[in-house]
Amino acid sequence: MHSSSAIAINIPDKRVVVHKRIAVIVLFFANGFLYGNWTARLPSIKAFYGIGNGTLGTLLFTIALGALVAMPIAGWIAHKFSNERLTLITGLLFCCSVPLMPLSDNLWVARCLFFSIGMFSGAMDVSMNGQAVLVERAWKKPIMSSFHALFSIGMAAGAGVAALFSRFSISLPLHLVLVALAALTGLLVCSRLVLLQLPAAGSDPSPAAAHFRMPALAILPLGIIGFCGMTGEGAIADWSAIFMHTVVGSTESFSALAFGIFGAAMTIGRLGGDYLTHALGKKTLLIADVLLAIAGLSMVLLIANSWASITGFFLVGIGLATVVPIIYSTAGNIKGLTPSAGIAMVSTIGYMGFFLGPPMIGYIADQWGLRIGLAYVIGLFVLMGILILFTPSQQKK
Repeated sequence: MHSSSAIAINIPDKRVVVHKRIAVIVLFFANGFLYGNWTARLPSIKAFYGIGNGTLGTLLFTIALGALVAMPIAGWIAHKFSNERLTLITGLLFCCSVPLMPLSDNLWVARCLFFSIGMFSGAMDVSMNGQAVLVERAWKKPIMSSFHALFSIGMAAGAGVAALFSRFSISLPLHLVLVALAALTGLLVCSRLVLLQLPAAGSDPSPAAAHFRMPALAILPLGIIGFCGMTGEGAIADWSAIFMHTVVGSTESFSALAFGIFGAAMTIGRLGGDYLTHALGKKTLLIADVLLAIAGLSMVLLIANSWASITGFFLVGIGLATVVPIIYSTAGNIKGLTPSAGIAMVSTIGYMGFFLGPPMIGYIADQWGLRIGLAYVIGLFVLMGILILFTPSQQKK
C-alpha cells in the first residue's frame, strides 16, 4: 500500500494506536504553535520589510497561493510515496522554513520564501489530516475534533509566546529560530511514531482511483460545505474587530476581544466535538452547527450592542468549530480514495473560502456597508445547511 520505509503494523493493537495518536497530536500542536507565533509577529515582519498593509497583504496571499498549489499535489504524493513519510518531511520543512521569513529584505526573495512556507504548510495540513483519519478509524470512535482543538490550543500558545518575546524585545529572527527549534525537537522526538503505519480498515482503493483528481460528485458537496464554513472563519478573523469598532461603536480594546472570544469558542467546541459527534451523529451535529452560526451572526448584525455582538461571535465560533473536522473525517473515508486524496480535494476547495472570502466581504462593504458584507456570510451558512440536509451520508471504506 505504501512505501516500505514506513514501519508496517499488521494488527493495530491499542498501544500502537495510542502511540500514533500522540504523534498526530504533536503534529497538530506544532503546526498551530508555529502559525500562532509568526502571525502574532506580523507587525514586526511588516517593519522588517518596511512595507505597507497592501504589500503585506500580497505576501500573505503568496502563502495562501503556495498552500493551494501544494494541497492537491500532496494527495498524489501521499499515495505514491507514503503518507507517513510525507507527513514527517513536510513537518520538518515547515519548521525549518518559518525562521527564514526575515532572511532578506528583498521583496522578491520574500515572495519566494513565503510561497515555499505556504507549500510546506499546505502539504503538511493534508498529510497530517490524512494521518488523523487513519488514527480515528483505528480508534473506532470520533476523535478528529480533538486533533483540531490541539491546533487551536497550539495557535493560542504560539500567540502567547510571541507576545512574551515581543514584550521583552526579543528580535524577530531569534524568536522564530527558537520556536522553530522547539517545534522541530517535538517532531524529531516523535518521528518514529509518525512513521508508524496503521492498516486501512477494509480494502484499499485501486491506484487509478486513489490519487488526487478533479473533485468527484461525492466530494464536491463536502468541499462547498468547507468553503462556506472557512469563509465564515476568515470573515470573523479579519472583520470582527473592525465591525465592533466602526459599526457597533465599541472601543478598540473591547473590539479586539471579538476574535479572541471567537477563537476560544472554536477551541471549546472542538474539545467537546468528538463526544457530540458520537452522541448525535455527524449530520445532526452539522445541522445544529449551522443553526448556531446563523443565530450568532444574525445577533451580531441585528443588535447594535457590544455585549450582544461578543455573544454572537461566541455562538458563531461554537457553530463553526466542528464543521472542518467532520468534513475532513468524512472526506477521508470516501470509498475509492485514500484519506489524503479525499482531504486534498476538500481542503483545496475549502481554503479558497478562507482566503478569498474576506476580500469579497471587503468589496461588498465598500459598496454597501459592512453589515451587508457579513450578511453575505449568513447566505453561505444557509447554503451550507441546505447541502448538509440533502447530501447523502458517504460510504466508508
